[in-house]
Amino acid sequence: MVIKINNKDERFYQYMGKFFGSRLVEKQTNDRIYDDDKKEWYLYLESNNVMAFVSIQNNVIKNIYSYKEKYLETLLNTIRKQENLSDSVLTKRYIDIYQKCGFKIYENQTYKNFVTVY
Repeated sequence: MVIKINNKDERFYQYMGKFFGSRLVEKQTNDRIYDDDKKEWYLYLESNNVMAFVSIQNNVIKNIYSYKEKYLETLLNTIRKQENLSDSVLTKRYIDIYQKCGFKIYENQTYKNFVTVY
């Protein structure tokens, strides 16, 4: 199940609390996850557990994480239908999924661990 939530929702920290400051998530994505105001979060839930998430602020994807590719693929396809996204700098970890979901990758980038998608 996919839900959209923000940090004002009473369930937000129940779902997302364990990801903030997580060294596992940071190691996997080379990115830190923050609960900034004005971010909207798309969560893929299975048995009330977060299996993947994507945060968006001002039409830019800010954070992205998934236990398995299939969860992230569902989220990204949902988001592309519902949001008018701008260019986003994302972790390279999921580059194959971005392309599978129809995102284009800018060529000749200088980032070591990230790519810009559009």
